[in-house]
Amino acid sequence: MGGIGSGRRWHFGAKDTSDNYRSIDVRRWKRDGLLTLNQSFGWQWSMHGKLYASIRVRTESDRVVLTYRHRSGSYDWKDESYPIYLDWTDCHLGGNRPWFLCPAHSCGRRVAILYGGSIFACRHCYQLAYPCQRETDYDRMARRADRIRDKLGWKQGILNGKGWKPKGMHWKTFEQLTAQHDAYVNASLTGISAQLNRLEESVDDWL
Repeated sequence: MGGIGSGRRWHFGAKDTSDNYRSIDVRRWKRDGLLTLNQSFGWQWSMHGKLYASIRVRTESDRVVLTYRHRSGSYDWKDESYPIYLDWTDCHLGGNRPWFLCPAHSCGRRVAILYGGSIFACRHCYQLAYPCQRETDYDRMARRADRIRDKLGWKQGILNGKGWKPKGMHWKTFEQLTAQHDAYVNASLTGISAQLNRLEESVDDWL
């Protein structure tokens, strides 16, 4: 008999990112005091104010036990209950830090976050990318421009035009941020234009 997840290949599409999966973060649980020995608590996920998933967690001396139900597509609901072992490392300034040991078969990586599919497993097992890893160059430039817009108190979105200098900000700082913003916007729009041209060329080739 293999471990959890044995007998299948953990592989998902190239478009899957960590944001598409519900997750549990052992650092959050420690910060909230939820890793105290021999206690039970519930953990929930909601979207637009509506609950869509929940699990029960029981803490033991060196592990947490997850209990929940799940189903895939039109298949029947399946009960799951399995342990996730913990590892602790010392911090430089004192105290210690918890880690999950990924429960997927033949993994055991030490990670802070696990992602929920049929079981909770690490990002590597699900072959998930961080959202920023799926960004195009022009998306990245637009995101950087939006960071500056946030500092300046401007409305998000590079097509929304510029705002005013924030009260109390030095003119030199404002001019530097504005110049950086404009450079990112120009790079993003150039990239978008190039992408549209490539798409038009691809359509012409099919016609």
